Amino acid sequence: MPSLDKNIIVSLSDVSLSYEQRQVLQHVDLTVGARDFVVITGANGGGKTTLLRLLLKLIKPTTGVVKYYQSGAEVDALHIGYLPQKNMIDSRFPVTLEEVVASGLYTSSLPLSKTEKRNKVEQLLALIGLEGFAHRPIGELSGGGLQRTLLARAIISQPQLLVLDEPLSYIDETFAPRIYEMLAQLAQDCAIVMVTHQPDKVAGLATRILKIANQSLLE
Repeated sequence: MPSLDKNIIVSLSDVSLSYEQRQVLQHVDLTVGARDFVVITGANGGGKTTLLRLLLKLIKPTTGVVKYYQSGAEVDALHIGYLPQKNMIDSRFPVTLEEVVASGLYTSSLPLSKTEKRNKVEQLLALIGLEGFAHRPIGELSGGGLQRTLLARAIISQPQLLVLDEPLSYIDETFAPRIYEMLAQLAQDCAIVMVTHQPDKVAGLATRILKIANQSLLE
């Protein structure tokens, strides 16, 4: 058996998923390297979000395996930042921007003091253009503001892998260039897997653009 490329951190091998006799994905093979920027596109309801949930091990495949690796050796978990679709978040929940962004540090192994964590949250809020809003309830945010806050939560802990589900949705056109700059910077230090309906917007950053069609993942 050939040795595994030590650059690979995630592999999906012959992964299929079905719900109640409905085939959602079939025979998906995907590897993600440590500095990959993988863009996934496709029609609504085609299985893009399901693929991300499989990659994150939030759901188990019907067949096939999802594995994580570190320096060529299989590991149980990776340090992952995740931005879900905005419509998966209940904006009525009584929590502030500061608390949402700080929650991204809960699973972090970074040895930070309370002051350092507070400073890091302030830096991220400034980065996404929401400085001064730390104590604002998330229910008062626009769709774009909430999306930016969730992005800050996903990246605050400096993950190995960043998984983004439609991060460009609801983003104000005036702020979009800053998002692209942020993604370009992040891609230098971590792998990114991103679902989007606007692959042309990040084509210059992507190492691969893949499409889900007919339950399959296509180059």
